[in-house]
Amino acid sequence: MASEELAQTALRYARGTPHRTFVLYPALVLGLKLLTSCGHPRVAWRYLPLLAWGYLEYRLCRVYRGRHGGGGPGLDHPPTTLVTTGPYAYTRNPMYLGHVIFLVGLALFARSRLALLLAAGVAWWFDQRVRADEERLAHLFGDQYVYYRSTVARWIPGIF
Repeated sequence: MASEELAQTALRYARGTPHRTFVLYPALVLGLKLLTSCGHPRVAWRYLPLLAWGYLEYRLCRVYRGRHGGGGPGLDHPPTTLVTTGPYAYTRNPMYLGHVIFLVGLALFARSRLALLLAAGVAWWFDQRVRADEERLAHLFGDQYVYYRSTVARWIPGIF
């Protein structure tokens, strides 16, 4: 019975997007890199700041959203107040953008095509998730969200 509980706990952990992005994917990519390089992986240290930037963006925006909008992490606990200030004044999805920045940094740091594919797949998945969530937010916050959506970029400020 204990092994079943452990398996359930591991699955719940793996379902958490931050756990996958910031723990499981790096462990997979760096573990494979270590194995395929006979214990002497070559990494591009100059890209390490991208990893820090992505993680800090996710973490700080999560705290900001919680303080100013309520709710909880993820789509299951949307904010109770629409957050349009701070980082949310520049992009509607700074937390998800932090995930993508981290994964692109991981791909560059590890010189890994696998990590690049993971970054592209996660970016696509987030985009699909955001499009569905935008409908819920428009329903939840009405004209206020529709105006916000029309004035603030979904992903990259000033671009898209």
